[in-house]
Amino acid sequence: MNSYITTQGDTWDMIAYRLWGSEYLYPVLLEANYKYRHIVFFEADIKLNVPESVDTSIYNERPPWLENVDEDDTTDNNDDGSESG
Repeated sequence: MNSYITTQGDTWDMIAYRLWGSEYLYPVLLEANYKYRHIVFFEADIKLNVPESVDTSIYNERPPWLENVDEDDTTDNNDDGSESG
C-alpha cells in the first residue's frame, strides 16, 4: 500500500483529486484510513494509506442527485418563477 503525507488544510476530496483526478473517489481513502474518518481538515504530516489499485467503476463522475442538473444553469429562481437579484 502506498502512502500520502497531508499538508495543513487538506480535505478528503482534495486528496482524492490529487491522487486519482476525481474528488468523488474520496470514499476509497476513507475506507483505507478509518481511524481518521472524523477529520474534515487535516493537520500537516499525517500519513494516510493509499490503495495501490482503485476500482473506479463503482464511482460516478457526478453524484446521482446532480445527473439532471444543467451546469450552465446558475440562475437563482424564486418559487414564483421570478429571478432573485
